[in-house]
Amino acid sequence: MARIRPFSALRYDLGRVQANAVLTQPYDKITPDMRTRYLAASPYNLVRVILGEKYETDSESNNVYTRAAKYLEQWIEEGVLRTDPEAGIYAYSQTFTIPGTTTPATRWGFIALGGLEEYSSRVIFRHEQTLSGPKLDRQALLRATRTHFGQIFMLYSDPTQKVEAELKARALNPMLEAVDENGTRHRLFRETDAGVIERLQKHMAPLPLVIADGHHRYETALQWRNEQNGRAPHRPDHPWDWVMMTFVNLDAPGLVVLPTHRLVYGLSHWNSAQAKAKLEQYFTLQEAGIALDATAANASAALKTLAGESAPVFAAALQGNARILLLRPKPGMDLAAQVPDLLPEQRQLDVVLLHQLALDKALGVTPEMVRAERNLRYVKDAAEALQSVASGAAQAAFLLNPTPAAKVRDVAVAGAVMPQKSTDFFPKLLTGLTLYRAV
Repeated sequence: MARIRPFSALRYDLGRVQANAVLTQPYDKITPDMRTRYLAASPYNLVRVILGEKYETDSESNNVYTRAAKYLEQWIEEGVLRTDPEAGIYAYSQTFTIPGTTTPATRWGFIALGGLEEYSSRVIFRHEQTLSGPKLDRQALLRATRTHFGQIFMLYSDPTQKVEAELKARALNPMLEAVDENGTRHRLFRETDAGVIERLQKHMAPLPLVIADGHHRYETALQWRNEQNGRAPHRPDHPWDWVMMTFVNLDAPGLVVLPTHRLVYGLSHWNSAQAKAKLEQYFTLQEAGIALDATAANASAALKTLAGESAPVFAAALQGNARILLLRPKPGMDLAAQVPDLLPEQRQLDVVLLHQLALDKALGVTPEMVRAERNLRYVKDAAEALQSVASGAAQAAFLLNPTPAAKVRDVAVAGAVMPQKSTDFFPKLLTGLTLYRAV
């Protein structure tokens, strides 16, 4: 059973600071240039806490994590961060333009505390594997601050849309409004009515929850919960059993998933003809009639061609090949025999077949190489991917369709996972809207 409860969030006092000057994108999306802009925007920008500066002189008693804790305590003492006087849930809307179009959209969700559950309980499901490095970093920050700063992005399925219908009808006066660097308008509303919250809790209780973004932070919170339960098993409230989550209905409008394309580089003895021959062992290769060059028009044409095809299909630009190719699994090929360790839900996804057959079996980019971030790079922009091949910086580019959210759910609930960066939910949830102190 999914456990959801209201909380008194620690929030920026917007009488002291401007929301645009202190909120950030998620920590793992912050580039060095973005970090510089955030630092210049305000001395209270949350980047000082979630992605602080590291120095060669750092020690056990003075390091990026201890400094983060000091900033946090200082801002609380100064009243820049204040705890809401009444527990509630927080309706959250994001209005944006769908990338690559002029189409406006609005995505609604709500922020509340969600009870931490082991994956084996089959209440909360993951769709990606995690890496140890990011978890070690977030664990150190959580231990130092005992505070959750960002949201775990959770998907649930409710075609009736009952939860958001009531919340949206009551969300009249935003307590926060901000526009981020991508032009997305974020609005936050607080709901404290006990009846509304109780109805939400009952309606959500039987629904499976799928992590869309935040796998590393979720698993970090699980480990920290286990640590704290071992240290204070008799404490009755167990605040560490909960973590902030933003819940979004995958059946409601505004849920946008973008593709992430793949670049292969640095393979020894690359030969385009040999690469094509190896790919043809698993796929039919069809020229799409689109030249391999760096024009945005050709990249857009390739993506439109992909979008018009039935899955699974993806496009390839190979160094030494003049035109973009469409790759489909060979008719009659026994996918169960080719990838016996995968579930049927996984075999339906182009990104899975790309990794299992094209990258691993055909080109020799093994899962170990992918995990070590060798010979494979990820890009969002299709034109950049083509430019990398045209310029010789990459040996191959693979363009993908976005993975539908419903298929993400199906894979996760089946107990399986997808390759890293299989999904890119847009826009991201802003960090710093609400904070949860597990003290």
